[in-house]
Amino acid sequence: MLRWLIRLASAHHRRVLIGALVLLPVLAVIGGGVEEQLSVGGFVVDDSESARGEEILEDTFDAGSADWVAILSFRDGTVRSDEITAAGLAFTEEVGADPGVTEALSFWTLGEFNITEVSPLQSVDGKHAVVAASLAGDEDEQRETAVRLEQLLDEGGSELWTASATGPAEISRQAREGAEEDLLRSELIAAPLTLIALLLVFRGIRPAALPLAVAIFTVLGTFTALSIIARLTTVSVFALNLTTALGLGLSIDYCLLMVARFREELAKGRSVDGALSHTVQTAGRTVLYSGATVATSLLALLVFPVAYLRSFAYAGVAVVLVACAASVVILPALLAWIGERIGVRELDAEQSFWGRQARRVIRHPTWWATAVALVLVVVGLPFLGLDAGRIDDRVLPEGNSARVATDQLRDDFAFRNFNGIGVIASDADPTDEAGLREFTDEILALDSVIRVDTPLGAFYQNDNAGRPRAFNERFSAGADDGVWVQVISARDPDDPRTEQLVRDLRELDTEYGGDLIVTGAVAAVVDAVDAVESRLPSALVIIAIVTLVVLFMMTGSVVVPLKAVVLNLLSLTATFGALVWIFQDGNFSGFLDFTATGRVDVFTPILMFCIAFGLSMDYEVFLLSRIKEEYDLTGDNDHAIVAGIGSTGRIVTAAAVLLAIVFLSIATSGVTVVKMFGVGLTIAVMVDAFLVRATLTPALMKLAGRANWWAPAPLRRFHLRWGLWENEPVSLPEPEPQPATAGQD
Repeated sequence: MLRWLIRLASAHHRRVLIGALVLLPVLAVIGGGVEEQLSVGGFVVDDSESARGEEILEDTFDAGSADWVAILSFRDGTVRSDEITAAGLAFTEEVGADPGVTEALSFWTLGEFNITEVSPLQSVDGKHAVVAASLAGDEDEQRETAVRLEQLLDEGGSELWTASATGPAEISRQAREGAEEDLLRSELIAAPLTLIALLLVFRGIRPAALPLAVAIFTVLGTFTALSIIARLTTVSVFALNLTTALGLGLSIDYCLLMVARFREELAKGRSVDGALSHTVQTAGRTVLYSGATVATSLLALLVFPVAYLRSFAYAGVAVVLVACAASVVILPALLAWIGERIGVRELDAEQSFWGRQARRVIRHPTWWATAVALVLVVVGLPFLGLDAGRIDDRVLPEGNSARVATDQLRDDFAFRNFNGIGVIASDADPTDEAGLREFTDEILALDSVIRVDTPLGAFYQNDNAGRPRAFNERFSAGADDGVWVQVISARDPDDPRTEQLVRDLRELDTEYGGDLIVTGAVAAVVDAVDAVESRLPSALVIIAIVTLVVLFMMTGSVVVPLKAVVLNLLSLTATFGALVWIFQDGNFSGFLDFTATGRVDVFTPILMFCIAFGLSMDYEVFLLSRIKEEYDLTGDNDHAIVAGIGSTGRIVTAAAVLLAIVFLSIATSGVTVVKMFGVGLTIAVMVDAFLVRATLTPALMKLAGRANWWAPAPLRRFHLRWGLWENEPVSLPEPEPQPATAGQD
């Protein structure tokens, strides 16, 4: 295939470039409107207990969670005054009349509680009240309903109150709008900074323009792919941030590698065609291996039953495939067109800065390996205290209207858990009052339960609060459909004790109603955490096995791939330790402008692991490919290490810095999850390039000696026959595992 690409680029480069120019506007038209096709949701675990429960509540009981919440703050009077009561009832009816609203409740529609201090629908001082609406449809349909209700809130306001909106649907809507604005801002920040950095790295306008040309094609091509995929399945709008960042980053990485090798081959006196041929055979092969490892890491996200995570797999794999295609088809054609105008640069790899650094490391490999590994372990220690869960409104920046409204719930209401936990007993008999009372008492006996709403009324410490009959019927749809009850926790929804209450309810051994289904927002969090924990081992195994296979096919060694995986895990442990210390513990929260909640979003570590592992392996492939090439030519391990790192060290570190610029621009987002994503990946690529690849890789390869390239005889024969080579394989004596030579410390 590489030989065919070489002939295509050399003999038909004008046709390739004309074809790319014709294709570009087509991609722009198809992919230009991709944002409108993407989803704001996708966080619900497929076929989870909480998801099934929400469907039952909506379909059978015409009820559900409070997806949208309006807080009414009275100018004069209290929630019980006649004028406010009449206006409140009218407003609740207006909300309930929206076609996207399944149910609308308020303090006034439910009547007064006998025990008012536990009412979640009025403030402690009675000067504020809540109107809560359950919304029909998926997250995108709920977002559209939230937009209409927001307009109702603005246009149909009353002189009696000021109003603000919050709730999951409103928070998601504003998070999406924030992410879209942040994406545009990050592009405006990254573009000029990246261009300046490219000019410094490539030292010329022509070579600096190449990564941008490839990046434009890559991003538009990926947008087109996502536009097609979004017609078939749910794709999260947040995947666009990854598409832009990774598209630009990989384009820069691959162009750096290809252009540097092309210049190097020209400096050796080769013709343009000869230099291009050798570049595609060597650097082009490395690009394809790199793409395979990055794509594999992202494909592992498909094992998780969460559309949000799978969206990043779709976007990431599409980016990698398009970037690889552009780098081995369009970029060689551009190089053939530019020719020697690219600028010829001679490189003495062993005397370069990174070559000298590698030689310093291999003089004392034990010292370097121990020192750097110790630093990474210490930085990674906070990762042991990771507390993963779902985030709340504090993911939004301070001053955001939905966050301000939720802060008001925290400040002015006894507690803000008006959503409650739904417990569905599908086989229960609504007329069995004795059984229902016993069932209610069993729930009230659980830790953190403050109230249970049932068909018989609201119970608090076994005392019937006597709710109106209209409200009680909400919990029963008929003799054959069972009942459901709403459990109110004394803790906030994001309190770990509330999550434990969900688990306790699911383990409740009761004779009433058969198998219980526990649902609600907190139950969805529990299901998400459980889904991630249960599928994580499978994802890790897939990444490890495929990475080992790809690196073995490239190197013919079983030692080097194992070392690469271990170093990646060590590097990422340090990255996650730093993330926990910053975002969970709140260090630098003022400087980075976010609010620490004491938790890390359950999906973010998984997402970052797959992306960062792929990028780290990307750099490892760059290094190993050149080191292996030098070793095949000379059989000298020390020379191969120094020459390989000397040739690629500048490429790897420059690529890391340029990629960090892109990720740091994402970190300017006001949405904490996006900010965490940008900061975390910046730390990951910088740690990997400057600590792991520049020190640990040469140190461990020196300590291993010729054993780096060892493989069992059957695997060695397999590789000689089926391994992927840019040239004919060089016959070298089979290396045997050897202990480190004395004096190498």
